[in-house]
Order: sequence, then structure tokens, then C-alpha cells
Amino acid sequence: MQTVKIVVTGPFNSGKTEFIRAVSEIDVVSTERKISSDVERVKDSTTVAMDFGRITVDEDLVLYLFGTPGQKRFDFMWEILSEGMLGFIVMVDSTRPETFREARSILETFRAYAPTPYVVAANKQDRADAWDLEDMRVALRLDGKVKLLPCVATNRETVKGVLLELLYSILAEMEAGQA
Repeated sequence: MQTVKIVVTGPFNSGKTEFIRAVSEIDVVSTERKISSDVERVKDSTTVAMDFGRITVDEDLVLYLFGTPGQKRFDFMWEILSEGMLGFIVMVDSTRPETFREARSILETFRAYAPTPYVVAANKQDRADAWDLEDMRVALRLDGKVKLLPCVATNRETVKGVLLELLYSILAEMEAGQA
């Protein structure tokens, strides 16, 4: 059996924990803690170390999903979590353009850790105030070859679609390496 480590990263409140919860076949191991009053009150808790989930694709393939903390003060965990990853997903909240610059910075940081395949998931595409994908591509300064995928982190089907696109990219890179 092959196991594949995938990291799910992105800014605070971009949907990383919900993304993993949507597909994990085990109860997600989460290190969420109450947010102190000095942090923006978008939600009540935040991931401080990691989230961990697992999904069996078939009898030969199991994905281990590691969600990173989104707050800068916990970014020391990013490099640790990136070790051994075969690919990563950058979650971006399509309704919060003020987080796009941070998402771009996180993307560059993870590319520096490991030159592995990655995709960008435009979360909350079901909301009326979500940015259009092409406008997001421009704002995030993404090359046309980078997969920017619509996503709703609480919807199992869109989450599976994002994971499949990343798996296709990982497989293509593995096949190119064997050629």
C-alpha cells in the first residue's frame, strides 16, 4: 500500500480544518484552541499545531492530510509539517481579498520547503461575495499553469475534486521523473 502525505495550508480562517473534516474517514485529530481576545474575532478557535485526517482512495492508496496553523505565530510548524509531503494545497478564502497577499506568501514559503506539486483551492465559491476565479488568479499572481480550483470546504465532492487534481499532478511528476 502506498501512503501519500499532503499538506493543506493557507491563511487563518481559509477553511483548512473544514476541508480535512469533509473527507477524512477518521475523526480529525485537531489541535484547536480558544482564541484570545486580541485576535480578530472571525471564529472562536484556531489550529495551533496541526490537523490530521486520512482518506483511503483504494486498496493501494491512502492519503494522509496534514492541516497547518494559519496564524503567523504558529508558522514554525510549517516546515515541520512539510517534511515528506508529496504535494500541498493552498486554501484561499474567496470572500476575503485582504488575505490574498498572505496566501501568496504562504505559497512561496511552501514552494521553498519542497519543490512538490501543488494546487490552490478557492474556498467559499458558493457565496455571493466570492471573487471570480480569474480575478483571483490575477490578484494572487498565479501563473496560468497553476491549478486554481473552485472549492467549498464543507462540501465533500468539491474537496475530493481538489484532492484528485493534486493527485493527478503528483502522478504526472512521478511519471516524468521515471521517463
